[in-house]
Amino acid sequence: MSQFLLSHLEAITNAPRVEDLWALHTDEMARRGFTRVLYGYTRYRSTNSLGDPQDWVMLTNHAPEYINRFLEDGLFHNAPMTRWALENDGACSWSWLQEMYRTDGLTPAETKVVEFNRKMGVTAGYTLSFRSVSQRTKGAIALTGAPGMSQAEVDRIWEEQGPAIMVANNVFHLKLLTLPWSGNRSLTKRQIEVLQWVGDGKTTQDIALILGLTAATVEKHLRLAREALDVETTAQAVLKAAFYNQMFVLADA
Repeated sequence: MSQFLLSHLEAITNAPRVEDLWALHTDEMARRGFTRVLYGYTRYRSTNSLGDPQDWVMLTNHAPEYINRFLEDGLFHNAPMTRWALENDGACSWSWLQEMYRTDGLTPAETKVVEFNRKMGVTAGYTLSFRSVSQRTKGAIALTGAPGMSQAEVDRIWEEQGPAIMVANNVFHLKLLTLPWSGNRSLTKRQIEVLQWVGDGKTTQDIALILGLTAATVEKHLRLAREALDVETTAQAVLKAAFYNQMFVLADA
């Protein structure tokens, strides 16, 4: 393992925030020829769904005109590489996708996504699917080569640097799962505080006494936390806040 890669891994393992981690990772991928990156992770996968998009961890440096169509219009649901990532672990060259397209091995909906990607210049790259320890979770990342790069050029990069790129992405993924993530489910400091006390087994009356609040005020904060996290019960709120590392977070994190 090169000294440069070791230095990079040290930097990302010490990154204090998602923003810092993402900047380090995208810079490293660009240095290796992948200038556009799309990362996604869900903890709410089921047989027929990836869960509520508001609960996904989603990071990208693709242009808004691409992301607005691919994500917000739901094209990713029918993306062949999304299907591959859900069914596999490891890395897959988009040459597989090109072959499937050439031999009519895609559904009409999948073909539509491929043609949209071609129009937007998203044609050469690799998809990495991270191993999950739970049926409910899945993470994957799509690495797109620099504009104008062919799949043959991308495959040559992978032949030379594939193991290092895999290590960098795996460490990035594992580090990201340790950092606080709010996305569209952000909580206030007080909401986090009352959920923490609930997680410690305290009752509403206990929490009111500890924090010097009325029981009604504690209930209000719990209700607002449930609404922010889009759950029905306080137990579900505690679980979801814990999933996204918003519980017991150090102040400077």
